Amino acid sequence: MKKLLTGTLAAVAIAVFVYSQKNALISTIFERGFQTQMGSDRIEELEEGLHVALCGAGGPLPAPNASGPCVAVIAGKRLFVVDVGTDSPRNLARMGFQVGNIEALFLTHFHSDHIDGLGELATLRWAGGDNHSPLPVHGPEGVDRVVAGFNMAYSLDTIYRQQHHGDSVAPLSAAGLQALPFDQPAQGQLHTVLHQDGLTVESFAVNHAPVDPAVGYRFSYKGRSVVISGDTAKDQQIEKFARGADLLVHEALAPNLVAIMHRAAIAIGNPTLAKITADIPDYHASPVDAAETARAAGVGHLLYYHIVPPLVVPGQKALFLNGAEAIFPQYTIGEDGVAFSLPANSSAINKISRGL
Repeated sequence: MKKLLTGTLAAVAIAVFVYSQKNALISTIFERGFQTQMGSDRIEELEEGLHVALCGAGGPLPAPNASGPCVAVIAGKRLFVVDVGTDSPRNLARMGFQVGNIEALFLTHFHSDHIDGLGELATLRWAGGDNHSPLPVHGPEGVDRVVAGFNMAYSLDTIYRQQHHGDSVAPLSAAGLQALPFDQPAQGQLHTVLHQDGLTVESFAVNHAPVDPAVGYRFSYKGRSVVISGDTAKDQQIEKFARGADLLVHEALAPNLVAIMHRAAIAIGNPTLAKITADIPDYHASPVDAAETARAAGVGHLLYYHIVPPLVVPGQKALFLNGAEAIFPQYTIGEDGVAFSLPANSSAINKISRGL
């Protein structure tokens, strides 16, 4: 009994001490956590090759694991981004990438859900990296108008931050965005957007009418290749330019699920939502469409992104696929943080992250 009492008193004493020191302990943990997060760079852990990560797997509708569309592409140690939807700049940091190291952004088209993170991405890169020029933004005709609008919207913020932090943190020479427009590629043709240090980035036209221009991108590096569809209906151009690619990152809207939303909108008397849900299937590819494209192109793996509607109910993924898994079994339904590694001069396709 005496031993039990002694042990209990010791436990209580330890608990009292820990409680009295809790703020100091929390502060230490917090500080070490920040040191780890601020000093880490996921890219340094990657082997030589081409790597792809979803900084945004969703579309315009809010979803817990699918932010606005965004694809990070790492060639060697160089970081690039395709589209920048809601919350995707913050996801890049959550995924362990240093936003200040982004070399360039590529836009597929100018729908709001693909560009609404532009201002934040540019600001985080500006204040978080050692850059001396604005973030280059490649895109088809019209990108200069988009970039000019964001630069104007953030112009006061730029002044405030520069005056507060000075040139050592926020040099005016590196603030904002720089538009690098290219002509819409002709049907059936690739347009080289970037060719540098073993990396080739090519654009091709896709069918997202009435949205025009709209493009997809093909990244090639050291024997590996990734094709990103952007928003598109099923399009033979994608099949052509994805032929033999290691990874096809393809958008997907499930018309059967959108039809349920359409009926619900009618039932509750919401004509606006009923009109939207009636309109959108005709300029997006379904999961079955994407699977058929992947099979015809002979790609190594299919990664679904720009997923509409959000997948939030257990069992909904089966309804989303609607048989696509039988057409092309080598697939992944994207979530924020899903990542693949394609080692140089190899045929391996390694999933290195299942999400955030």
